[in-house]
Amino acid sequence: MRVAVIPLSLALLLAGCAGDVHLQPGPRAPDPVCAAVIQALPQELGGALQTSTTAQATVAWGTTEAPITLRCGVDEPGPTTDRCVTVESGGSSVDWINPEAGSPLIPSHADDEIGSWTFITYGRSPAIEVVVPAAAVTDQPDRILVDLASAIQRSPASRFCTSATEITVP
Repeated sequence: MRVAVIPLSLALLLAGCAGDVHLQPGPRAPDPVCAAVIQALPQELGGALQTSTTAQATVAWGTTEAPITLRCGVDEPGPTTDRCVTVESGGSSVDWINPEAGSPLIPSHADDEIGSWTFITYGRSPAIEVVVPAAAVTDQPDRILVDLASAIQRSPASRFCTSATEITVP
């Protein structure tokens, strides 16, 4: 009887892990701000429910084949010429860098074969990265950012995006 229980228990344990989305934690994942951000995230995003991940300060929504992923505590990007998107929600705003294809800011887990958009908060510490696969959205990918804004605002902003018209050349 005991011999049958052990394989059954092992099978149940492995089945519980089969649906996890495998992500690498950011270097600052243990930051307490990340815990506050993660706790404030919505259970549903873009019509997909939250699913389990394998790393601290990470969240995924949708299927393991094409999940929307969020990692808190990633390296903060410095000044860049990459596109910056400002998302306004609830009277405040969050700035996101949207790196071009081939940028070193695009994480290795963003699957280029299925197409995806990467967004990284700009001017917030710790920084937060969101990867939105094309297969996961039927609308604009930045709509996802609007739904995340109230949680992301728990990471304080110290810098903001500027446009070419806001720069004074001496």
